[in-house]
Amino acid sequence: MSLNHRYDFVLLFDVRDGNPNGDPDAGNLPRLDAETGHGLVTDVALKRKVRNFVGLVKGETPPYEIYVKEKAILNNQHKRAYVGIGREDLLAGDDKKRKGGEAVDDARAWMCRNFYDVRTFGAVMSTGVNCGQVRGPVQLTFARSIDPIITQEHSITRMAVATEALAEKQDGDNRTMGRKHTVPYGLYMAHGFVSAFLAKQTGFSDDDLNLLWQALGQMFEHDRSAARGEMATRGLFVFKHESALGNAPAHALFERIQIKRKDGVEVARDFMDYEVQVNETDMPPGVTLLRKV
Repeated sequence: MSLNHRYDFVLLFDVRDGNPNGDPDAGNLPRLDAETGHGLVTDVALKRKVRNFVGLVKGETPPYEIYVKEKAILNNQHKRAYVGIGREDLLAGDDKKRKGGEAVDDARAWMCRNFYDVRTFGAVMSTGVNCGQVRGPVQLTFARSIDPIITQEHSITRMAVATEALAEKQDGDNRTMGRKHTVPYGLYMAHGFVSAFLAKQTGFSDDDLNLLWQALGQMFEHDRSAARGEMATRGLFVFKHESALGNAPAHALFERIQIKRKDGVEVARDFMDYEVQVNETDMPPGVTLLRKV
């Protein structure tokens, strides 16, 4: 059953002694806003964790398969759609025939039915074997840290080498050196949006929405890595609108969640160093605040 309500939500998560999202253009340093020093985590990184969680708990089976995953060949998934709708004939021949013609809509619908991330986040599936494009009902912003972060650089040693030649070159000293970068502590906030109108187009249902809330609450528990340190969801505040169109502007709802360091705390190193203030008085008519974590 498709959604009949609009949702806006605020996601809080933190990191301790880890790199929440490395920037490949900066030697994998933690991403940050160069002007303010605030840390950043991309929407793509957050969606990756949701995909991984759903794939883990649902076993990569329809209707919860994951389209964008490690080592996936996307055009092979597109071919499955044409086989699934009984139009294998369109997979043969020249490029013009492979565009799908009138079967593209059916192929797009098949992809939405079988792949959770397609009907949730959307996808561009018009490369090669054409399954069209899907605009997903769930969208996320970059997450931004509440305070500026600092990056610490650490030298690390491995007591082994990769090749015999390197061992000989080092005259038996098999140690190799490397570096890693961590954020001592950072509390991050991201905003999210769920459109009931787009949900009807992709088939995103109430069950899918509940799975999304579960994923956002637990995704870090199953994504442990020495490089990422300790990460945890610290809050998920969901604003539910009575109507599909919405009963209040998203920005006005997000402003009801205010976070600041507690008095006397100059440098935050723990979630308990912050105070989360939630203004639940005089909520706009037709809006309900749900706390999922």
